[in-house]
Amino acid sequence: MNQTARSASPQTLVDKIWNRHVVVEDGGELLLHVDRAFIHEGASHAFDKLAEEGRSVARPKQVFAFADHYVPTTGRDKGVDGIANAEIRNMVLQLHANSAKHGITLFGIDDPRQGILHIVPPEQGITQPGLLICGADSHTATHGAFGCIAFGIGASEMMHVMATQAIWQRRQKSMRITIDGELGFGISPKDIILAIIAKIGVDGGTGHIVEYAGSTLRAMSMEGRMTVCNMSIEAGARAGMVAPDETTFSYLQGRPYAPKGAQWDEALAAWKQLPSDEGARYDREVALNAADIAPMVTWGTNPAQGGPVTGVVPNPREIKDAIIAQEVASAIEYQGLTPGMALCDIEVDKVFIGSCTNSRIEDIRAAAQVAKLGKAVVPAWIVPGSQLVKRQAEQEGLDTIFRNAGFEWREPGCSLCTAINGDQLRPGERCASTSNRNFKGRQGTGGRTHLVSPAMAAAAAIKGKLTDVRELLKNS
Repeated sequence: MNQTARSASPQTLVDKIWNRHVVVEDGGELLLHVDRAFIHEGASHAFDKLAEEGRSVARPKQVFAFADHYVPTTGRDKGVDGIANAEIRNMVLQLHANSAKHGITLFGIDDPRQGILHIVPPEQGITQPGLLICGADSHTATHGAFGCIAFGIGASEMMHVMATQAIWQRRQKSMRITIDGELGFGISPKDIILAIIAKIGVDGGTGHIVEYAGSTLRAMSMEGRMTVCNMSIEAGARAGMVAPDETTFSYLQGRPYAPKGAQWDEALAAWKQLPSDEGARYDREVALNAADIAPMVTWGTNPAQGGPVTGVVPNPREIKDAIIAQEVASAIEYQGLTPGMALCDIEVDKVFIGSCTNSRIEDIRAAAQVAKLGKAVVPAWIVPGSQLVKRQAEQEGLDTIFRNAGFEWREPGCSLCTAINGDQLRPGERCASTSNRNFKGRQGTGGRTHLVSPAMAAAAAIKGKLTDVRELLKNS
C-alpha cells in the first residue's frame, strides 16, 4: 500500500492514521485502505449489489457481521423462529446466509457473544488503535475511543469496501475538544457529550474529525470514552477519537482478537506513537470545564436542544434569531411542552436504558445503583448491549436489583433505540432514554424522547418524571 510521506511538522492523531491509509489521491479524493468493516442485518442491499456485479468479498476475515438491529429483545428462546414478523425474520436469516456464503465472521442471534455492532468489537478486541474502520451504521464513531478512525457508510459504499477493502473519501478538517477538570458528583460521560453538543450544535462538527482530549478524558474509562465518541455524529462530525493510552492498552490486552506475545509488543510500540505530537495544529479548538457540567437532558427534537436538568424549557419569543426561534417552537410543540416549565416537572411514560451509547456494564451498574433506591412507577426496560454484558450483570446480581425494583430485564439488541420488533413508543408517549437520538418519531411514530444518562433514566423510572439524580444519590 502506498503511504503518504510523513510530514516533518507536528501531526495530529487523525493525520497519522489517515496518512498511513492513503492508497492513491485523485482530484482531492483519497482512496483509503480499510482495516475492518462492520455490518448488520440492514446490509442485505450491499450483498445484493455484490451478487449483481458478480463480485466476492475481498478480505472476508476483515469483515464482521452482527445481528442487533432486528433481533427481538424478548422471546429469544426460539432463536430466529421466534421472530414473528416474516420480513424481519428473513433479514436475520439473510445475514446468516450471506455471512456463511462469503466466509464472514458472524455474531448471530444464537451466538453467546451476540450483541450490538458497537459493543461486541471492543469486547472481542477487534477494535484496535490505528485502524480505519467502516461500519454500516452512523454510530461507528464509537470505535474511535480506541484511537482509530471509524465512521459509518451507506450500502453502496459498503459494497465497495467489501469488494475492494478500500473507500474513497475527502480529507476532513480537524477539531480538538478539550475537557479538563474533575467531574462533579453524579455526572457521567453521557452528560459530557450532551453538554458538548448543546455548546457547538448539531452541525458544529460538520466536515471535521474530532479528537477529544484533556484531563477529564484521560481519567475516563474506555466505556465512558466510547459513549462520548458514539455521539460525535450527533454534532455533525465525521468521526470522534481519543488518543490511545495505558487505559486503552489495559482494556485490550488478552481479548480474543487482540495481538498476542511478540505481536502484542510490536503493536503496543506502534500504538504509543499515535497520540498527537506536541504543537500539532487543529482547524478548530473547543474547550469545556468539567466542573461546569451538570446532569443533562434534552427537551427538544435534536440532541443539541437540551441543558442541565435544573433548567427550564426555553421560550422561543426570547430567542433573537428567527430561524432558531421557529425550530425551538416547533420542537416544543411536538414534545407537548410549555415554555418556561421546569425540566424536572416533565412526566414520562416509559424509560429505556440501552443502545450502543449506554448499554455496557458500567452503564448497567450506574442504573442499578439508582434503581435499588426505589420502585419503577412507569414501564422501564433494561437492554444490555451484548450477551457478555448481560451475563456479567447477572453474575453481579444487577438483574435481580432491577427486577426487584420493577424494571424489565431484556435480551441484547438495539431495541427501542431503533423502534423495531414492537419495541416502540405509541403516539404521544414520552420516554427518558439513554439512546443517542431524539428526532421526531425516532422511537416510534409520534413518540417523544428525552436523552439522559443511565443514572438519570433510572431516576426517572422511580420518580415518574425527569429528575436530578443527584438528589436521590446524595441520600443513598
